[in-house]
Amino acid sequence: MSKDAGPVVLFGGGGFLGRAVAQELFARGFRVRIAQRAPRAAFTVRALGGLGYTQFAACDISDAQQVARVLEGASAAVNLVGLLKGDMQGAHVEGARNIAQAAANAGLGALVQVSAIGADTASASAYGRTKGEGEAAVRAAFPSATIVRPSIIFGRDDQFTNRFAGLVTSAKVVPVIRGAAKFQPVDVADVARAIAMAVTDPDSFGGQTYELGGPDVLSMQEVMSWIATETGRNPSFLPLPDGIARLIAATTGWAPGAPITLDQYKMLLGDNVVSDGAKGFEAFGIRPAPMAALAPAWLTRYRKNGRFARTVSA
Repeated sequence: MSKDAGPVVLFGGGGFLGRAVAQELFARGFRVRIAQRAPRAAFTVRALGGLGYTQFAACDISDAQQVARVLEGASAAVNLVGLLKGDMQGAHVEGARNIAQAAANAGLGALVQVSAIGADTASASAYGRTKGEGEAAVRAAFPSATIVRPSIIFGRDDQFTNRFAGLVTSAKVVPVIRGAAKFQPVDVADVARAIAMAVTDPDSFGGQTYELGGPDVLSMQEVMSWIATETGRNPSFLPLPDGIARLIAATTGWAPGAPITLDQYKMLLGDNVVSDGAKGFEAFGIRPAPMAALAPAWLTRYRKNGRFARTVSA
């Protein structure tokens, strides 16, 4: 796809992953239009690109007419919208359908739907189920769309490593929910690079589904223990029985150190790893970076003496 075509519309582009995708597109010479409910919250994206390379538009993806207006003159679109609570049906299914239908009507050259590993219309969690239904809606309206399913994404400003680091540095005893649940943490820059490639080369990647995971599979307990080591802390970990963890999520919506809904607890009942035989980073020629090679650069802020502190042995 030519960089001289219309802008690439990023729905939800002001978020953690959206900013990284915008930066990848800027590096390829593309203009970007950020579309979300509160575009002012995304103004920091402007600093990532050259003068005139960023546009902003207010858009509620549940409103088909607003979506259609935002896509006027565009060349491609990426749907990055995702909710862990709230109206998931409206955001993940109806919103995704509106974007795909409008993209088809506008004759866009490419559409990338950002889903998640575990997306399944039969999922026990509302998040997994609506993400699966959203994929089906996109496929029906825009068959050549590229669907990407990342595992847990990490990066300097993430809500993954930073949240756990805040937990292990604030308590001497750290409760652990679903400690055996497995993840395949993936670098935000690697995911953004794959999305940008799918946008710019729909002939190669369109109509396919890709599961994107990092090179290492780690359990929840292993992640927390590793972060404790990297931050120079040595808390005691207290595994919570499933019955107690489920009760906490169902009755209070809160777990020690972080909020957790019943739906989020249900998501932890399955592993968040790439499926056997699924297409992944190798299709893009990307060798994903391990979390251990990148995360220490920002986890230093959680050490008692910053980057001058020594880590403790595991």
